[in-house]
Amino acid sequence: MQSYYLSQWILFFFLYSFVGWIWESCYVSVKERRWVNRGFMHGPVLPLYGSGAVAVLIATIPVRKNIILIFLLGMLAATVLEYFTGAAMERLFHVRYWDYSNVKYNLNGYICLPASLCWGLFSVLMTKVVHIPVERIVLDIPLRLTEYAAVILTAAAAVDFTQSFNEAMDMKHVLIQLEDSKRQIRKIQDRLKITVTEAAQDYRKRSEDFHHAVSGRKAILLEGIRQRREMQRKILEELSFRADFLLREELPSKVDKLLGGERREELAEIKSSILRELQKTGAGTDKSFLHAASQLRRNPTAVSRKFKEAVEELKLLSGENKNTDEGDNK
Repeated sequence: MQSYYLSQWILFFFLYSFVGWIWESCYVSVKERRWVNRGFMHGPVLPLYGSGAVAVLIATIPVRKNIILIFLLGMLAATVLEYFTGAAMERLFHVRYWDYSNVKYNLNGYICLPASLCWGLFSVLMTKVVHIPVERIVLDIPLRLTEYAAVILTAAAAVDFTQSFNEAMDMKHVLIQLEDSKRQIRKIQDRLKITVTEAAQDYRKRSEDFHHAVSGRKAILLEGIRQRREMQRKILEELSFRADFLLREELPSKVDKLLGGERREELAEIKSSILRELQKTGAGTDKSFLHAASQLRRNPTAVSRKFKEAVEELKLLSGENKNTDEGDNK
């Protein structure tokens, strides 16, 4: 049974992470009809593929001569890794970077039978074809050089991962902010028994139109953020005006009717809520929105059960508003 040094395992990890990045980037780019630097990180690596390849090698090295066992053990190892990675990322970031919910025979949307079968085929292909020359090349490299290369690659990946992790956390905070602002405005609208549909429709129309007038991805996103804040401020100002009108002009009986019989003093509380929301309209930094958009550009099929509307709004703001409902790989 072949054994490897730690530095050689690390080189295998990065080599297969790079191969996975090439496959995923080309596949998604063809589907999206534009170049997509696929993955969680900025660099040309997809750690899930590297981890999957290492897991497959560890599981199949003892049965290297048995294709059936390679298929079964490789499929099992990669599928288990994919499930727990997907579940952990969604729990941490509240976003699914891949989703098999619309694919038959899936488990919680993290894994599915077709993908698992592909993992089994990839395991056989990698073990019997790809890994043979890769193994020869890595083993021919002097051990001291593999150790230097492993340290450099690990350090670079650590910097990239830290930056990408911070971006993902920014995206999580942006989604929370977007969802919270929508919820608060709806709550105020319900309490005042009025709607501002015209303002919301006007915002959506302008959001769809301004992409044709503004050039540059960053400029589009920043203009979208500005217009969203302007729209939100307009809605809140209309709500504030309505609350002021009820406080100063309407008869108590009319106020009671509008508020469902609750006390008049509640209007003062509503007014305070509106003012707090107005103060928060500029709280989100442009940098956080840019980081969030960067994550979505690299992962156009990302979805979120908890922040579904917020993800769609962020995609609209950044120009990534294509339908991405299909289950996809990493």
